[in-house]
Amino acid sequence: MPLCLHAVSVPGRLVNARLQLEPGMLTGLIGPNGSGKSTLLQVAAGLLPAATGEVAWGGRSLAKIPLIERGQLTAWVPQDARFEFGFTVRSVVAQGRYAHGDDGAGVDAALVELDLSALASRPVTRLSGGECRRVLLARALATNASLQLWDEPLAPLDPRHALETLALARKLAQRTGAATLFSLHDLALAASLDRVVVMHEGRLLAHGTPENVFTPELLLKVFRVRSTLQLRPVMELP
Repeated sequence: MPLCLHAVSVPGRLVNARLQLEPGMLTGLIGPNGSGKSTLLQVAAGLLPAATGEVAWGGRSLAKIPLIERGQLTAWVPQDARFEFGFTVRSVVAQGRYAHGDDGAGVDAALVELDLSALASRPVTRLSGGECRRVLLARALATNASLQLWDEPLAPLDPRHALETLALARKLAQRTGAATLFSLHDLALAASLDRVVVMHEGRLLAHGTPENVFTPELLLKVFRVRSTLQLRPVMELP
């Protein structure tokens, strides 16, 4: 499902953002801390109202899509992976099916995919940070939604689970045609994605393939480092 941002602004945080994501694409949202990545994702998900502009999902204004339908169309993974209540891992993953009538479809498969089956009965309050992140990703996977919006999903993960998460996102895109936008800081991993969007001081500075976007000039302007990113296939799992 395409996602379109039409001149979206949030005072002090996001300026005139214009972006279109196509189905089946994995897009990385790159930028320094405080550049507006989380704000853009929250606006795109309908969690934060824009002062100006419009968000559209599949050619429809987000404001006109009923809440229950939003839950069927999109999956949100927040940056904060902490839990306040001791629900089991399986019950949290199953929350991804609430908008579908709690049918439980895909919950067990998501637990397997995120290496959580052995933890299914454990309270989420007794998990590590990386395990909590995998629970939220499994919940997003269980939605089978055609728009996936994830805020720094790889941050607390070890290298293997980070690679597995990228592989799962790719599989989801191929299976459902999902458009996936997620923020990350690892430029090497970003270089393996279909598209990257670079943010700087609340503005979308560049959008395109990694080889076209990650120029020495852009890296210097955005990250204030002199570097040439060597684009190469990301490491593979055995």
